[in-house]
Amino acid sequence: MIYKNILSEFKKKKILIIGDLILDRYIWGKVNRISPEAPVPVVEVTDENFLLGGASNVANNIVALGGRATIVGVAGNDRAGGILMKMLKERGIQCGGVFWGSARPTTVKTRVIAHNQQVVRFDRENKDKVDGKVLKGLLEHIRSAVPNHDAVIISDYKKGVISYNLVREVLKHSKPENIFVSVDPKVSHFYCYKNVSLITPNVMEASVASGIEIKDEKSLVNAGRALCKKISCDAILITRGEYGMSLFEKDKVVHIPTVAKNVYDVTGAGDTVIASFTIAYAAGASMKEAAVISNHAAGIVVGEVGTAVAKIDQLRKSLGINDKLKTRESS
Repeated sequence: MIYKNILSEFKKKKILIIGDLILDRYIWGKVNRISPEAPVPVVEVTDENFLLGGASNVANNIVALGGRATIVGVAGNDRAGGILMKMLKERGIQCGGVFWGSARPTTVKTRVIAHNQQVVRFDRENKDKVDGKVLKGLLEHIRSAVPNHDAVIISDYKKGVISYNLVREVLKHSKPENIFVSVDPKVSHFYCYKNVSLITPNVMEASVASGIEIKDEKSLVNAGRALCKKISCDAILITRGEYGMSLFEKDKVVHIPTVAKNVYDVTGAGDTVIASFTIAYAAGASMKEAAVISNHAAGIVVGEVGTAVAKIDQLRKSLGINDKLKTRESS
């Protein structure tokens, strides 16, 4: 199937996103002096804005690509939670699975940017595991929602929502329906992901989880194959920054070179990769075709400062320019 046909199917696909909702706050300014109180820059604030982060950004990417997104997670009864919910609804993201008003604070990552450089980041969060009535509500919603979607994305930022029991619940209701389940992982949770369809670790995560130091193509292939056996998933997509990404399927490995022309900010790139790969696969792409599409989508967002999304028109243009992108296969 050619990429044009795959992208045309995006608008028909419903993707369920389960994970840690994050509000990204950006404080913009300029630095002209050093503080007399301590050897730190004084940022003169010129602007402030909010963007969707974490699982919220994954859902935002799905919508930007023309798909329909439903999100499941937790937001606090605070100003940030109100802002987050408003932004989700404004983008047409279905929020029936968001347990809003929780005693937990909404996770907020605040980045101070001066002259397009991040000066400092500070986080407001509670990383304790979600339990009690909130967990029960999440699991009940997952049971009813999974069969009504074309694919499921688990966005794990290790802020308390994703657990072994939650992933088992997703798989219990997705496997009988042959629904694709992808995971943006955290190393300490790799034991949770066994038997999912796809995981998308970066090189560092793949190295730690496999126990193999990745320093060249041979060690990369060994690490990827070791993870495939350990997780028992259908495929693993290892993102490799400036070197592109590598897709592992059973006995086949495909290396896809990056198409990014300029890299200004990698914030949220992983969200874009898993969103674009998952909706592409749900739209009929092969694993390899979905990986190429996600590589182009990632190339778009790293060229922008701040948490960005790849829009369907941008992706269409990128794929048109690079339609004959070559890949290499390792035996």
